[in-house]
Amino acid sequence: MKVLFSVEDHIAYITINRPEVMNAMDPETYHLLSQAWCQVRDDPEIWAAVVTGAGDKAFTAGADLKTTIPRQPEKYEFWQTQKDQILNRGLEVWKPIVAAVNGYCLAGGMTLLLATDIRVACEDAVFQIPEVKRGILPANGGTQRIARQLPYAVAMEMVLLGRRLNAQEALQFGLINKVVPREKLMEAAKEYAQALAASPPLALQAIKELVVRSQSMTLDEGIRLETTVFELLKTTEDAKEGPRAFAEKRPPVWQGK
Repeated sequence: MKVLFSVEDHIAYITINRPEVMNAMDPETYHLLSQAWCQVRDDPEIWAAVVTGAGDKAFTAGADLKTTIPRQPEKYEFWQTQKDQILNRGLEVWKPIVAAVNGYCLAGGMTLLLATDIRVACEDAVFQIPEVKRGILPANGGTQRIARQLPYAVAMEMVLLGRRLNAQEALQFGLINKVVPREKLMEAAKEYAQALAASPPLALQAIKELVVRSQSMTLDEGIRLETTVFELLKTTEDAKEGPRAFAEKRPPVWQGK
């Protein structure tokens, strides 16, 4: 399988499994990734997710240009905006997602990374958006998210000149959360995911959605939406369990209800 998917203790694990081509993504891989992300979105028993690449060379080198660039889509496909939606192309997945970057994170790998929430990388990870060198642009949100997440000058250097960042530079600029030795990578990603899965899932989803939507709203609009969602969240069983567990001096038992 080009995409491996499993669930354990409320955590989904997604692995792009084409190590022989640095986990480059062909149309079938994109289709399988779409199915995986939809399952994460729709399964109430999944509270967090981890995404990584197979092998020890690459998270993903992005689109497999040999199979994706030559294909000329039919004109009607332009308006099929929800067909095979993926995380970085607009699929709304409000559950928190951890990226474990195990090597080269290039092109579409970067746009995937930019759509995740918490990011861990091995010490020799490399980050690059080289599409301009191929005469194309970083699609699937590449031009839209980069300057929101990096200093403007650094972002423009990456997209206009294809500048590479090493792991320490990515950490310095806030692109990733942590750098660890390669053998500790999945352990560190799993620790983040387990901490997320131990938190109230409905509150996590509410917080993530509000933070993401705040980037395209005025402050007044964002605060109004925040107040509205807070009123909804207060009616959940988890919102009752949290204060009750605190008063009883015990760990809360979240239900996602």
